[in-house]
Amino acid sequence: MAVTILYMDRQLLSILAPRLTGEKGWSETDYGNMVAAYQFAYAAGVFAVGWLIDRLGTRFGFALFVALWSLMTAAHGWAVSVPAFIAARFALGLTQAGCFPCAIKAAAEWFPKEERALATGIFNSGSMVGPILAPLAILFLYARTGWLSTCVALGVLGLLWCAVWLALYRTPPEDEAAASLPQPGVIESPVPLADLLRCRATWAFFFGKLLSDPVWWFFLFWLPKFLHDKHGVALTQLGAPLVSIYSITIVGSVGAGWLTKQLTARGVTIRAARRTVMLLCALLPVPVLIAASTPHVWLAVGLIGLATAGHSGWMANLFSLVSDAFPKRAVATVTGIGTMAGALGGICVARFAGWILDSTGSYWPLFVMSACAYVVAWLVVQLLLPKKAMAA
Repeated sequence: MAVTILYMDRQLLSILAPRLTGEKGWSETDYGNMVAAYQFAYAAGVFAVGWLIDRLGTRFGFALFVALWSLMTAAHGWAVSVPAFIAARFALGLTQAGCFPCAIKAAAEWFPKEERALATGIFNSGSMVGPILAPLAILFLYARTGWLSTCVALGVLGLLWCAVWLALYRTPPEDEAAASLPQPGVIESPVPLADLLRCRATWAFFFGKLLSDPVWWFFLFWLPKFLHDKHGVALTQLGAPLVSIYSITIVGSVGAGWLTKQLTARGVTIRAARRTVMLLCALLPVPVLIAASTPHVWLAVGLIGLATAGHSGWMANLFSLVSDAFPKRAVATVTGIGTMAGALGGICVARFAGWILDSTGSYWPLFVMSACAYVVAWLVVQLLLPKKAMAA
């Protein structure tokens, strides 16, 4: 639910970008700068929040960050100028940085290693459910109530989630937790950052995210504009293509986690199972090259859906590598380091996309990047990943 809300709030600007760009006279570079501001703040924030969450704990830390980003979503409603939108996106990125470190830490608290990819795939499906609901909810609200009320309504939704989370979430009791959970009355000391930076697994996760996340950021922020610019899909007709793409993506997210669990149940080691499933997911985006040139909108939709399904399955297993390789007291910190890398990659693709589209109007270079990124990332992760996990 939290990841779904995060993606609805994150998609707020991209869903309405075709309308707002015309109304407010933004250039592609202006919009690219707004995207880059969000990603820069997300990159800066996520490095620090992982460290903070490992000290605050999952229950309080998650509620804090969701409350803050909900307030920042509502604040978008009062933005008017380009600098004001850039400031609002920066604040949103800074506060949304806490989501995935909290989510990965919660999964590590409750699930054994062989089930974490499936658990991660399920909660990560919120990154597809959110974009499915976003065009339906945002376009409905915007058409009937306007920009300010749409922003405020999304902010209130996040605050309601906080109340539910604080009422329901608890740390697992000893009989449900893994053996590495701390004993009653004992506070585990966090792993020093210097030790984490010396570990090859940290850098495997870092480069895995750095190389693959830019593709997701590109589709997340430019997909509505691509469908509008290249296929003439009107703002009011974006719902069906976007819902189709993200519905396919959910299958990849949950399916990759399910396949990993099935392989381990048949005696395959966790490492080998993750390597196999991640390679399969890395190959799924390759045909997306065709989507850049085809005149058939639904062929493009299907190929992009296949690519995003590969991404979501890739992430379900890549995130799980962190809880495989590190003790729970370091999971949020390492997740923050890798997510920072992914956001830095997103900054680069945002600036590159804005420049390419302003200069040439062609999406082709961006689709080439999307087709190749995961295979390169898979090779880098396999080269860097150590054979042994860090000691608890």
